[in-house]
Amino acid sequence: MRARPTGDGAHRPCGDGVVTGHGTVDGRPVCVFAQDSTIFGGTMGEAFGEKTLALMDLALKTGCPVIGLNDGGGARIQEGVTSLARYAELVRRNVRACGVIPQISVVLGPCAGGAAYSPAITDFTVMVDCASHMFVTGPDVIETVTGERTSAEELGGARTSNTVNGNAHYLAADEVDALDTVRDLLSYLPADNLEQPPRYAPGAAPDGLRLDAVVPDRLGQAYDMRDILREVVDDGELLEIQELFAPNIICALALVEGASVGVVANQPLHAAGFLDIDASEKAARFVRFCDAFGIPLLTFADVPGHLSGARQEQAGIIRRGAKLLYAYAEATVPKVTVVVRKAYGGGYAVMGSKHLGADINLAWPTARIAVMGAGAVGVLHRRELAAAADPDALRARLVAAYESTHGTAAATWAPTSATPPTPTRRPPSRRARSEPPRMTSKGPGGQTSRAQRRGILARNR
Repeated sequence: MRARPTGDGAHRPCGDGVVTGHGTVDGRPVCVFAQDSTIFGGTMGEAFGEKTLALMDLALKTGCPVIGLNDGGGARIQEGVTSLARYAELVRRNVRACGVIPQISVVLGPCAGGAAYSPAITDFTVMVDCASHMFVTGPDVIETVTGERTSAEELGGARTSNTVNGNAHYLAADEVDALDTVRDLLSYLPADNLEQPPRYAPGAAPDGLRLDAVVPDRLGQAYDMRDILREVVDDGELLEIQELFAPNIICALALVEGASVGVVANQPLHAAGFLDIDASEKAARFVRFCDAFGIPLLTFADVPGHLSGARQEQAGIIRRGAKLLYAYAEATVPKVTVVVRKAYGGGYAVMGSKHLGADINLAWPTARIAVMGAGAVGVLHRRELAAAADPDALRARLVAAYESTHGTAAATWAPTSATPPTPTRRPPSRRARSEPPRMTSKGPGGQTSRAQRRGILARNR
């Protein structure tokens, strides 16, 4: 601590409110800093900041992930603007490291004020239920300034950050679960953007026979997209990103033929799979992360389009929804897209269409690709319907004719090829096999669980 305490300083603790160091996770190098709330409340001062910045510089220089354990009170008041300057320097390092090395934040306690901006810039944020809080302004200050009464949990608790504002990516039950989540994440990721993701022996490959029965016959009936994804990825295992936020779209890390892939899929169980602002921003950030670290993208589309309404328009769905278009168009990693059922309007274009650069674009027999769904009949045949003696019967005939001529994938040139559901795994598998394996080992029965994969990483070092 640079600021001198009053008195003789006999009770001044040794060190400062942060512990920094480097080590290994499953045999792979990482850099870690941990804020110590027992010393000066874990607040950042000059020495605290310099230690953390030196660690960030080391991680960038050596090309290894950096993990931050956050549990502090923000800037140290006694050291004035110096502490604020160190926060700005830390954010500057976060920005320099963005897309270069994986950055993971774990919030184990309070993370308020300027301290909250650093986790927001990192790739993943893990929070502990009923223990973590992250906000710019605390409830006491809010009450003083605005008169509004709220609690820390309601303002920026772990559940609020995971379900409402999307500031966090994982909700951990306790600290052990939070650290296990970090290890799981690292098992899918490369050390930096110059290295390829870890490679494992292929896990158990589902036969895909269940895929024929997942999608309901009725177009408007909901189903769980995860039932399809588990039949495509190794061992049926998905590590979902922001599972509790914008559940109408699924973003997950998985393995196909032992290689890491990023999965993006509409979820018909929630909001019919519509793309709204939250879903677009969630998926866009995930796509750009995968592109930065060389992780191929596997997209499953069942999207009726963008969510309409005055609230979405006024909140900026055009500007914010365009982020997903930009992310897919910018991505240079291998991209495979499967149209499962419907892909209407801008939703078709956004969800990894071949026109945005998808390498392989497949369509199931149930796929329907069009500017609009059956509602287009009311636009195209408004006058005929208004003059018809039996408008319902006429509408039914017109809908059937529209869907047979405009609404099926076979009637369009959009997909690269049509495929039945069962062999859907083959194209991404061929793409994965085309890359030479860097790490190979097998667990019992040829399968590799997350814990076994971490052991494989350690043994291959």
